[in-house]
Amino acid sequence: MKNNILHTAESRFLADHGWLKSAQTFSFHDHYDPQRLQFGALRVLNDDIVNGGKGFGRHPHDNMEIISIPLEGTLEHQDSMGNVAVIRPGEIQAMSAGTGIYHTEFNKNADEPVTFLQIWLYPNKLNVTPRYDQRDYGKGDMHNKFLQILSPNADDEGVWINQQAWFHIGNLDAGFETAYQLKDASNGLYVFVIKGDIAVDGQPLSTRDGYGLWPDSEVKITASSYAEVLLMEIPEKW
Repeated sequence: MKNNILHTAESRFLADHGWLKSAQTFSFHDHYDPQRLQFGALRVLNDDIVNGGKGFGRHPHDNMEIISIPLEGTLEHQDSMGNVAVIRPGEIQAMSAGTGIYHTEFNKNADEPVTFLQIWLYPNKLNVTPRYDQRDYGKGDMHNKFLQILSPNADDEGVWINQQAWFHIGNLDAGFETAYQLKDASNGLYVFVIKGDIAVDGQPLSTRDGYGLWPDSEVKITASSYAEVLLMEIPEKW
């Protein structure tokens, strides 16, 4: 039986570059922890705050599925495929880096920070043609339910990526109970609490805590306060 893993908000590595503050759940760049390399195909989960007018200059990626979810503020994206876009809270961006891309990500506003989740997954196909996808999910029904915002299927809800992964996001009232049914019984589930307090199969979690588990098929989620929750269903192997 595979072990569940708890990553409290306080246990994350904090990188402070002045213009960027990054709380990193897994090993990233100069920070290496052999006990925190990944959860299945989930390789990076960074909780980033970028100062006004600052951002990530032009840099390359390849053979990685990269997802950005803004939580506060506005993020401007440009890439070598010719895409120029702005993403805001209530939107999700996905890039399949494939054979290789260059891109930049900047805070669109000069006078306020932008907070966003930067998530990387290993792909299940290498050297694909790079692609960009962006969707608005903010008008979807997330009240006491989980809205799908990412999947492996181009004709399904949300953005799609080259991996057998599904992301859902929900806003739960205090006292609300629900269950998440895995799309693939061999997958794991990584739960990230954006805000609030919940219990996942009895495990208490608070704001910015993460919890990875390998359930048989279903996970019970109970909110003990108002909570905003991101569910990431992830394959063990890819």
